[in-house]
Amino acid sequence: MFFFSLALTIAAVSAVVVFGLNLGVDFKGGSVMELNFRNERPDIEDLRKAISDWTAFKDAVFSPAGENGLLIKGGEISEQTHQEVIQKIAAAFPSAGLEEQKFDSVGPVIGSELKRKSVSAIFLVLAAIIVYIAIVFRKLSRTISGWAMGLAAVVALLHDMLIPVGVFAFLGQYYGVEISAVFVAAVLTILGYSVSDTVVVFDRVRENIIKQGVGERGEGFGAVVHKSILQTLTRSLNTTFTTLLSLVAIYLFGGESIRFFALALIMGIFLGAYSSIFVASPLLIWWNRRTGRR
Repeated sequence: MFFFSLALTIAAVSAVVVFGLNLGVDFKGGSVMELNFRNERPDIEDLRKAISDWTAFKDAVFSPAGENGLLIKGGEISEQTHQEVIQKIAAAFPSAGLEEQKFDSVGPVIGSELKRKSVSAIFLVLAAIIVYIAIVFRKLSRTISGWAMGLAAVVALLHDMLIPVGVFAFLGQYYGVEISAVFVAAVLTILGYSVSDTVVVFDRVRENIIKQGVGERGEGFGAVVHKSILQTLTRSLNTTFTTLLSLVAIYLFGGESIRFFALALIMGIFLGAYSSIFVASPLLIWWNRRTGRR
């Protein structure tokens, strides 16, 4: 299973390298409007012609959202232009029942800064997790280094983060799905949820080592880790599946603007429970054998 996980991670990284990331308005600048029509959505070509007077919408992308919704993604516009566009659409299609659900406009400078800060936030979280776990589990230094436990947890987190990123690179290439600031929020949520699951397993490993010992007077380290996983398995599965039920409901019924946020969380939370068992724990055993500690 560990090598299966490694293969998935390599495939995800390859997808990012080959396809790249389809960055949204939040990162590259521009505007996005989410509209809903209470009665019937007008023809997309007619909508395009209605707002073609504005340069920002010359090459805009019009994407249907649900039965009567529409996403319009174009260049950066001011609030005054935004209001003029809404009024023009409402006047051109008076019987459609226009309702605006969302509007965002971001300049390229702000988008670049947001991209830099998003990457910094993710790396700061990973570094903080290593330090936290090293301090919390420092009493196990005779059996395994706390820093090794921290690194094992971070490798599992990278696994949980890179696979959804790879999936979104694929979706961006073939289905036009964009990565926005909402996706970064999903990644940070995945990191917190995943490390919580890993720490539960590690904490049970610590308790079993303290109670039973490892080496000549107790079980081998691998047997202790295996027992700890079995003892926490029911808790992990129950927590994961009840959370996934809520996320699947959000994905199906939550609307277009948060659908892919929910999809990222579904993948990440499932992988978080998986990696605690099949990535972080095997790494602990491998490191213990490599260093020859008891």
